[in-house]
Amino acid sequence: MAASDGLAPTSGRALARVAGRTTAVLATGAKRTALLAGMAVSAGVAAAAYGWWEKDQFRLREETVAVLPAGSRPLRVLHLSDIHFVPGQNKKARWLAGLADLAPDLVVNTGDNLSHVEAIDPLLDALGPLLRYPGVYVPGSNDYYAPVLRNPASYLLGPSNTRPLPTRIPLDWRRLSEGFGAAGWVDLTNRSQSLAFNGTRFDFSGVDDPHLKRERYADWPRGASGHDRKPHVKVAVIHAPYQRVLDHFTGAGADIILAGHTHGGQICLPGYGALVSNCDLPTWRAKGLTTWEHAGRWAPLNVSGGIGTSRFAPIRVACRPEAVLLTLRAKS
Repeated sequence: MAASDGLAPTSGRALARVAGRTTAVLATGAKRTALLAGMAVSAGVAAAAYGWWEKDQFRLREETVAVLPAGSRPLRVLHLSDIHFVPGQNKKARWLAGLADLAPDLVVNTGDNLSHVEAIDPLLDALGPLLRYPGVYVPGSNDYYAPVLRNPASYLLGPSNTRPLPTRIPLDWRRLSEGFGAAGWVDLTNRSQSLAFNGTRFDFSGVDDPHLKRERYADWPRGASGHDRKPHVKVAVIHAPYQRVLDHFTGAGADIILAGHTHGGQICLPGYGALVSNCDLPTWRAKGLTTWEHAGRWAPLNVSGGIGTSRFAPIRVACRPEAVLLTLRAKS
């Protein structure tokens, strides 16, 4: 009993030291967890602040594509997409108006012009200087319906048209179309039309928004004057670059395809690129000039990274808003 009694104080002190060390470890762990959580919140706030800034850092991307018949003069095409205009976006309005200084031969608008029910008049004012140039256009879903509040993370689950829709808010797309038409811009919604530039005939074919499954193919314009024996340049114009539509136009002999919708991914990882394209287009094609191949044919595909964002997700990360100036030149 004496030996046992002698060990008791020592064991008690040992247990106390162990308990003390355990408490210290737990406290350190709690501090580390709190620190990491604070760092994550700070990083999120910093990323959101950066994304808010980047959404207004407009840029012009320039590309040259050899698609014209030999001997043709170059054609400068300004490709606009996904403006998602909201009243009060004065910086965007000034930048859009300033694009007229490029003096393009043609403006191609691939839809999603609006992001607010009261955006039509200020948008047409901003585009006023560009409306003086020839143009063609197709609509996107946000020309028909205003965007609604969603969980931004839901876009990681797949294209937005595959998920249940909240109540849709209709937009006055007819008035938008009338504004474009009054300026002479050609509506390519499920229709085709020929235009001549610099002595070369361009056959345009467009579709309604594939994101809403509204596309109907009008084929290419037919007929030519008796003395016109030059090759025609076939230009496909779409909003959402779903593979089924790209396959159709490539198989139909398009010389070039212009599309938008993806926002270039909108939130990208530096060194990796887009996480989503909001359609079935591979994410590495979510922005830029690539080549689409189908059934033994190929066509240059230009996907605009877009100019705006939904007003409910007004950020861009590693994906600056853009317009694209395409110089179409003669094949060598």
